[in-house]
Amino acid sequence: MRATRLEVNVDTFKENVNKIKEYIPGKEIMPVLKAHAYGTYLNKRLDILNLFKIVAVALVDEGIEIRKTGYKGDIFVLNQPSIDEIDLIEKYDLTIGLSDLSFLEECVQKESKMKVHIEIETGMNRTGVKLEELEDFLNVVHTSTLNVEGIYSHFSSADFDDTYTSHQIDLFEKAYQLALDEGFVFQYVHISASNGLLKYNLPFTNLVRPGIILYGFESYPGCFEEIDLKPVCRYVTKITFLKQVKEGEKIGYSQNFTCLDDTNVATIPVGYGDGFRRSFSNQGYVFIRGKKAPIIGNVCMDSCMVDTTGINCQVGDEVVLFDQEHISLEELSRIANTINYELLCTIGERVPRVFNDEKSQ
Repeated sequence: MRATRLEVNVDTFKENVNKIKEYIPGKEIMPVLKAHAYGTYLNKRLDILNLFKIVAVALVDEGIEIRKTGYKGDIFVLNQPSIDEIDLIEKYDLTIGLSDLSFLEECVQKESKMKVHIEIETGMNRTGVKLEELEDFLNVVHTSTLNVEGIYSHFSSADFDDTYTSHQIDLFEKAYQLALDEGFVFQYVHISASNGLLKYNLPFTNLVRPGIILYGFESYPGCFEEIDLKPVCRYVTKITFLKQVKEGEKIGYSQNFTCLDDTNVATIPVGYGDGFRRSFSNQGYVFIRGKKAPIIGNVCMDSCMVDTTGINCQVGDEVVLFDQEHISLEELSRIANTINYELLCTIGERVPRVFNDEKSQ
């Protein structure tokens, strides 16, 4: 197996699920498993999928992949699919978020019986039916054979803007009430993802959509003061080459780093082709034998170099890229000028995922 790997702790994931259940008693959990379960590949584990009655993905193709694992529960596609995907949605018994009128009209013509949740636009301005257009939209839904199971929306700023979030809640409640008045009955009512479920108790909803917090990473700074969740994965590799570089010599592509002194340099087999960002060049660091080792020179597609001067290391030693103990995903995201979500879900497919309960198998 390749030395570079993402180690995923299944037991920790299950513990996080149970802690979230305790935090929001009485509500169903629909885990968000898009982008390969935020890069962890837990979406490929049937035993994990079977913990839930319903799971969420972003794309029809992602839903099909989960269905092919043997999962029998509901698979909810969060984003409005395209008309071209209707046959696949029906074939694989997927549930979809519905907000596009042309898609709805096509479903009416096809006499589709697919399961849908109606999406309400409340301020994200991505997808969703606006409140002032909802009555007309629902009138078309009434002419369909669709199986309407849910109604939902999505917070844009629940982590920091209470005023805007309260406005979104108000719009969603009004839309929900209008739909009830129109005779709709919903099995699922939901608006809260990670930030929303941590900060807002909404009695009229009965389902939450935890994303990154399920995997033990913060959805906003300090959010784990509310709930004690643990990271489910660590990204590691091993030293494959050691060398001594003389003062004045250059490191890597474009001669981007010049050694100011004689320097011990380790090469590690991870690069931007694995999601380890080129923006870490001369800024990031890794953790080797109890010490931080700065990245020097440009990160390559498949490898990078680190300064191990003063570190008693050898070929084969473990290198921690992030583990939340010595180097956090949040630290790296600040260096890369992005968010922890992006770094986690863009770890490359060629990086093996090693589950803790399969190591001995």
